[in-house]
Amino acid sequence: MVSLDTINTLAGICLIMFGRQLYWLFVGLVVLLYGLLAVPQLLLGRPGWMVVAAALGSGALAGLLAVFFKRIVMAVAGFLAGGFFAFSLAHYFHLTAEHAPWIAGAIAGALCAVLFAVFFDWSIIILSSLIGSLLITQSLHEGVAASVIIFTALSIAGVVAQAAVMHKATAK
Repeated sequence: MVSLDTINTLAGICLIMFGRQLYWLFVGLVVLLYGLLAVPQLLLGRPGWMVVAAALGSGALAGLLAVFFKRIVMAVAGFLAGGFFAFSLAHYFHLTAEHAPWIAGAIAGALCAVLFAVFFDWSIIILSSLIGSLLITQSLHEGVAASVIIFTALSIAGVVAQAAVMHKATAK
């Protein structure tokens, strides 16, 4: 059976390398991640396969909608991605205030929604690189210092790689 760490690593690599080009995959993965967090509360007592199936279905539907309603779905995805990133970092660094992760997620989500609406290409490049790096770093289970170094290196590599592809596409 494939472990969650393997899935997170593969999803992280896809986001780092292809977040902008495959924006629908970015949307689908972000909704899948939220689904894996939210669906267990909605389907209490249901088998694990049902939770995963519901999360996968939500992600697939979101990816499909992103193809047809790009700008609207991307603004929503920006909100969700920014919120997920801030919420995950708040938990990773053990912010102890009761509502701190939720407040950080809401603020980051609102900022990212605006950024996605105004600066689509760069927003998706940066946020897909950050979330992809976060997924990979979390799956490695290293200490804080090593995780920060790995996260930073992966984030920079993702932004550079996607920016280079974007530059080649616009130069043609």
